[in-house]
Amino acid sequence: MATTPLWHDAVVASFRDVTPTVREFCLRPGADQQAAAQHYDPGSHLQLQILVNGKPQTRSYSLIGQPDASCYRIAVKRLEAGRGGSMAMWRLAVGDRLRITTPQNHFPLELSAPAYLLVAGGIGITPLVLMAQTLSQRGASIRMLFGARSEAELAFADVLRKHLGDRLQTAIADKGEQISFETEIAALPKGGLMLICGPLPMLDAARAAWTAAGRPLADLRYETFGSSGRFAPQAFRLQVPRHNLDITVDAQTSLLETLEGAGVMAMYGCRRGECGLCTMDVLALDGEIDHRDVFLSEHEKTANQRMCVCVSRVLGTVTLETAYRPEA
Repeated sequence: MATTPLWHDAVVASFRDVTPTVREFCLRPGADQQAAAQHYDPGSHLQLQILVNGKPQTRSYSLIGQPDASCYRIAVKRLEAGRGGSMAMWRLAVGDRLRITTPQNHFPLELSAPAYLLVAGGIGITPLVLMAQTLSQRGASIRMLFGARSEAELAFADVLRKHLGDRLQTAIADKGEQISFETEIAALPKGGLMLICGPLPMLDAARAAWTAAGRPLADLRYETFGSSGRFAPQAFRLQVPRHNLDITVDAQTSLLETLEGAGVMAMYGCRRGECGLCTMDVLALDGEIDHRDVFLSEHEKTANQRMCVCVSRVLGTVTLETAYRPEA
């Protein structure tokens, strides 16, 4: 089980809509609004505790832009068909209180590479904004590709153009534009890093092109959305024979959160389907697993013998094995 993070009170100091579906929040630490926000490095994020349908749930949001001692800035994409976390965030008002952690970083930026290719899809731009600012200020060789459904959804494009100029290239789906990973990877100098954050189909395409180009996997760094998948979230049945559990995972709650709520201790780390600590063996499956992680290989996902319980979901019924036993 991962180390328990330190939680603190915070207050919503302000917010603004940066696109029709993306809202930026300024969160001021400390219930008295006197505490200073801690410094953080590119790629950092906060965890937040919010109420979704009356239940406390944890969400992670990337920190945006240059560190500011007065507040932490995050952005939330409104997903009406999601698990409810984004809608709960959009209902927050100035002065509302919530619990947050200090900054954490599972997507660090290495500063010694000869060149960088940053790739974002939609709200995946958030962890890359400070990376672009930092690399530009250091005079690094950098290009950024930013894919979005429409021009209006290019969040923080004004900030990025200020730092990158024509080194920022966009691909607008409504215009039929697509990112050619094969072409972009071929143009990246040897030893260059590609850092990408976006939905699973984008990550899958990038990884396939990177592998086909013979690039070292260590030079591909990524972060994904825990909520992205092939199917809209819906309730499913969970059975854990070792714990005599036969319960329902509702559409707004992750499998991991459901296990924790039932008193089942589970290993986890990133809660975003990247580290693999939360993988459990699948004993039986009546339906289909919506694998939403980037840890398991395509072969492992097809075999359906393991699943990452922090992000993946099921259509139907799944029976899992866990190494942990209930207390006597």
